[in-house]
This record gives sequence, structure tokens and C-alpha cells, in this order.
Amino acid sequence: MLELSELQHDALVEIFNIGVGHAAKAMSEIVNEEVTMSVPSISFVNRADAAAMLGNKDSSRVCGVSQHYQGAFSTEAILMFPEDKSLDIVRLMVGESVPLKELTEMEQEAMSEIGNIILNSCVGTLANIFSQELSGSLPAYHVGTSEEILSATGAQGDTVVLMLHIDFVLETHQIKGYVAFILDLSALHDLQDQVDRYLARLTGPL
Repeated sequence: MLELSELQHDALVEIFNIGVGHAAKAMSEIVNEEVTMSVPSISFVNRADAAAMLGNKDSSRVCGVSQHYQGAFSTEAILMFPEDKSLDIVRLMVGESVPLKELTEMEQEAMSEIGNIILNSCVGTLANIFSQELSGSLPAYHVGTSEEILSATGAQGDTVVLMLHIDFVLETHQIKGYVAFILDLSALHDLQDQVDRYLARLTGPL
């Protein structure tokens, strides 16, 4: 498992914090309500631990939106919410007057749009700060247990999952979500190299 130095860890948190700020602003415009997002906490875990962090009970289902990115490093990025919260988010987007049946039909499209905004905000910030290109695929929508979603999106035994835990706080709602980045060992070291280069630009040669 990758061990980040305190400096590397703090740099990644700060980079993601900028991305989360961009995502919060974009979300606020969509739901017409102020959205604040907590400073993200990050951890590198294996697939089983990642599933456990998402509350992987037998009956608990998760709504996920994934996109594949490649460039400076390759990763599968997944935004995940508890399934019972996803309709709350969709209702915020489309308004209270929409009947539940129509709301359910809109869920996949609306969640894919939200996932696209939040994932691209996080990944776009990484690309800008690293001065590198990271191009993404179209968003894919998933519903299932966290284990099923992680498996479907490429989190195999030899991969590491970078878990980004974010609290989404709206004026009338508080929704906990996760962004997971699935990285193989090569991508993991590529990410660490990019963080080191970023720090070198900030501090100059040691």
C-alpha cells in the first residue's frame, strides 16, 4: 500500500479541496440552493475496506456514477451516494412538484449529470494543478451494493482505491457522499510523481 508523506498527503487534500469547491459552486447553480462541501478526507485502501467504508450491508444499495480518465495517470473515478439519498438529490434538481414516478425515470440522467460535474471538477483541478491532460469518458450509472459497483468499475485485488469522503451540506439537506479513484500500482506511482513535481514547483529544489 502506498504510504504518502505528510507533505504529499496535505498537498493532495488541498488540491481536492479546490476541486470540491468548484463542484459545490456548480451544484449550487443546478439545485438553486447554496451547497457547501466539507474539506475532503482521503485514504488509500483495498477494495474490501473501500466497500466497508461505504456501509456495505447485505441490503444497502449504493447509487454510483463512474468515468474513466487517462493522461497523466489512469483511473476510474466513481461518485457514490446511498441509494435512498439519490432521489433527494434529483428532486432538488428538478423541483418538488415532479411526481415520484417521473422522478424515478429522471434519476439516471440527473445523477449522471451530477456525477459528471463533481468528478470533472475534482479531476480537472488535478489536471490544471499538475499542468497535465486528463481526458474522461462519458459517465456510466450504476446501482448495487458498494462491492458490486467497485467490482464492475475495475477495483480488482491488485488495485488500490483512493477514497475521498465529502459531506454535501445543502440548506435543507445533509448528504454524505464518496468519490473513489481506482488506481493500479503504475497509476498510483504516477500520481505520487505528479504530487512530487507539484511540490517541487512550489518549494523549489531541496
